[in-house]
Amino acid sequence: MGQWTELETPAGSVAAWQADPPGTPRGGLVVIQEIFGVNPHIRAVADGYAAEGYVVLAPAFFDPVERGVELGYGEDGFARGRALVQELGTARALAILQAAAERLRADLAARQAPTAVGTVGYCWGGSMALLAALRLGLPSVSYYGARNLALLDECEREDPRLVAEPKAMVMFHFGEQDPSIPAEAVAAHRQRLPQMPLFVYPAGHAFNRDVDPRAYHEPSARLARERSLEFLAARLGAAA
Repeated sequence: MGQWTELETPAGSVAAWQADPPGTPRGGLVVIQEIFGVNPHIRAVADGYAAEGYVVLAPAFFDPVERGVELGYGEDGFARGRALVQELGTARALAILQAAAERLRADLAARQAPTAVGTVGYCWGGSMALLAALRLGLPSVSYYGARNLALLDECEREDPRLVAEPKAMVMFHFGEQDPSIPAEAVAAHRQRLPQMPLFVYPAGHAFNRDVDPRAYHEPSARLARERSLEFLAARLGAAA
């Protein structure tokens, strides 16, 4: 079971849910929230990865805009979450992400544990996980990031090498029934990042969100998590 801590970042101090493994850590992991904040679901996801051996930080990315955001999954929550994403902006989000990774590396070094750090993100967090790999060199798992292609375009405009020569690997998970990421968008991921492992599941958007019966698809969530754990063990082991 994790607990809240404060994380100092270039965007200001933000709360972060920290979950520690039961034994010697195998590495660090930044869990990147959906648009609904670091709510009980995201905290449970962080706790789950900690149980697999990782020191986990789940920063409350919206804190520079509004402290303590935890939104529901109704239309009001969606609307407020989207607005908060816009208010926060990508640059501040990336700065928070980098600060979390640096905090984890320092924590792991103090424990004399491997200092490799990766990320796993969901929805908006899935797109930020992609950026974490391209810009920060962090091996990452990206679940159903609907903003991925737009961010790839931004990276290519800034420096084509960010996409042509990725700094780290990304594993992608998509639902074939996700209206926000149609088949042609999945195909574009394969075309633009052919070296990245990509999986499509018989599910819709947010199929890992086990607190939302409208979205959750247990077989897909279980298989995606197994693949994610294998990917992280291999990539963070290599990075260590």
